[in-house]
Amino acid sequence: MSDRQVYAGDPTRLGAHVVGDGVSFSVFSENAEAMHLCLFDADGRETRIALPERDGDVWHVHVPGIGVGQHYGFRAEGPFDPNAGHRFNPAKLLIDPYARQLSGQPDWNDALCGGAEAPDDRDSAPFAAKSIVADPTFDWGGGHAPVTALDQTVIYEAHVKGFTQLMPGVEAPGSFAAMASDPAVDHLVKLGVTAVELLPVHAFLNDRFLVEKGLVNYWGYQTVGFFAPAPRYLSTGRIDEFQQMVARFHAAGIEVILDVVYNHTGEGDELGPTLGFRGLDNASYYRLAEDPSQYVNDTGTGNTLNLEHPMVLRMVLDSLRYWAGMMGVDGFRFDLCSTLGRTAEGFDRNAAFFKALRQDPLLATKKLIAEPWDIGPGGYQLGAYPPPFAEWNDQYRDGVRRFWRGDLGHVPVLADRIPGSAGQFDHSGRAATSSVNLLTAHDGFTLTDVVSYAEKHNEANGEDNRDGHGENHSDNMGIEGPTKDKQIVAARALRRRNMMATLLLSQGTPMILGGDEIGHSQNGNNNAYAQDNGVTWIDWARADEAFRAFTARLIAFRKRHPILRQKRFLHSVPRKVDGVIDLFWWRPDGQEMTRSDWTNGHNQTLCAELRIASGTPSYAQREDAIYLAFNAGDAVALQLPACPDGFHWVRHIDTAQPLAEPAAVSGAYDLAETAVAALCMERV
Repeated sequence: MSDRQVYAGDPTRLGAHVVGDGVSFSVFSENAEAMHLCLFDADGRETRIALPERDGDVWHVHVPGIGVGQHYGFRAEGPFDPNAGHRFNPAKLLIDPYARQLSGQPDWNDALCGGAEAPDDRDSAPFAAKSIVADPTFDWGGGHAPVTALDQTVIYEAHVKGFTQLMPGVEAPGSFAAMASDPAVDHLVKLGVTAVELLPVHAFLNDRFLVEKGLVNYWGYQTVGFFAPAPRYLSTGRIDEFQQMVARFHAAGIEVILDVVYNHTGEGDELGPTLGFRGLDNASYYRLAEDPSQYVNDTGTGNTLNLEHPMVLRMVLDSLRYWAGMMGVDGFRFDLCSTLGRTAEGFDRNAAFFKALRQDPLLATKKLIAEPWDIGPGGYQLGAYPPPFAEWNDQYRDGVRRFWRGDLGHVPVLADRIPGSAGQFDHSGRAATSSVNLLTAHDGFTLTDVVSYAEKHNEANGEDNRDGHGENHSDNMGIEGPTKDKQIVAARALRRRNMMATLLLSQGTPMILGGDEIGHSQNGNNNAYAQDNGVTWIDWARADEAFRAFTARLIAFRKRHPILRQKRFLHSVPRKVDGVIDLFWWRPDGQEMTRSDWTNGHNQTLCAELRIASGTPSYAQREDAIYLAFNAGDAVALQLPACPDGFHWVRHIDTAQPLAEPAAVSGAYDLAETAVAALCMERV
């Protein structure tokens, strides 16, 4: 124990903060009986300092003579009584929950475990990750974030390493610096996306069972520090590398959205390691089962954070404010968001977390996206979130996949998805942009694999292909996996164009999985969470340039046409301004769809004439009409609706003719089998 002179710290600022001639440390623990700060020198020698002050449940101390770069941790004393929910063990070095930088991954050793039924007295410090005092001050140079409205947004989901590891011309691949490089930014700008959604970049754990199999946690959904960037992505070893990346994206007009994991931590269940939260105050940080020695497991990861505790809720909100304010982030995608709205009675759309977000003057202005489910009872809550949340729409994904696979009876399903899934989202004043439409995401097949594999192939994960989704609504189109058969190659390319066109012609907020635009494959692995290798790294040398160009063309077309990105839902009702119906559903022969047409399970063609929605104010951007045709069946002759005098239809998109220039059409339009067409009503 050190006898060095210390002073009272600042209990109002949790974490480590440089103040004057030293550092103020503050940490929350409601049930601890004593708290020690542990300082480490360059040789790993530890100095322990008892925190002399406790204000309420915040322990604090000011230590002179240290500053930025100091390695530290905590040790907490208290009861080890699992039956009462307490798992204090001073033999375990603990991460500061507010640490803004960590030294790296823990070295897996049994000493990291605190003990399931009795305390393990082995010292974990030689193996534990250390917290580091950091200064997040950054000169943004007068730059401003783009602040792109949702109706203008096209999201690109990317993995820091997977996106950059094999990208030509990139220095320090696999890092934030690589993400900010000219080749990376240029690709995104040319593609036309407006936001990058990064898979988890908070400091996360390599699960022991993966390490023992020679694998790693690639995706990052095992957070151990909610304020610290993942050390593996810091090529410079400085946290400003993340801020520099954000500034570079902002300068290019691209927003940064973080996939964040506040539903659980990497400590797992009672058999997992004691790294921070468990040792600081298990009964406060986690939701415990009826038997307090066990954990509520609505996340499938062994534990669930207890956001009903005010200090845990504060930690999450402080983390969000830190990333939004100090680190410049523009939005958040909340993993297993239903967990964040759980109370003792179940999911509550007015839970404390949602209320806090909605009233926060900073966070309420950011893009907030929910993954609207967890594995707990009543966890599937698609459409149930309050504004301003948007939500990942898995029903959109499944409906589009099944329509293009040729599943019968899916024309009515697609007809709900194209106008923004009103059945799920048109309530409580929510906008059509609330539906985040996706074909693919990190957890599942890539777009190329959706059209190349009928079954998942996850053998590389070491779980005998038992992991991952069994039903992917995919189709190998005749041969499982890669093929040189020209007909199958061409058919797969067409279906990818059809699906991407469907995505970018639909109302809602589109999201593209990074790599889909160039044909990236994961060899049929639909759960590549542990594949930090060529399975997941985008192979830019084999890029499908034609599909990249086609995707960019679709995005540009979407941006030009406000009809395709409306906030108001289309309900086939007359517009107040002119009495014209805002959405017509047509048969290919030019007649209006009837009830018998909608119930005809063998119909495989959907035609829609879209206009600016009823109720749209007169000051909004306007255009005349867009005709969309989605044909999953045989070739058809489309009888186009009559145009007013002085107007005609102009074909802009035809997936069967991806290189065709815009052309005027009159009377009928011949659409090939399994193809999509988009025509605009324009002045002659």
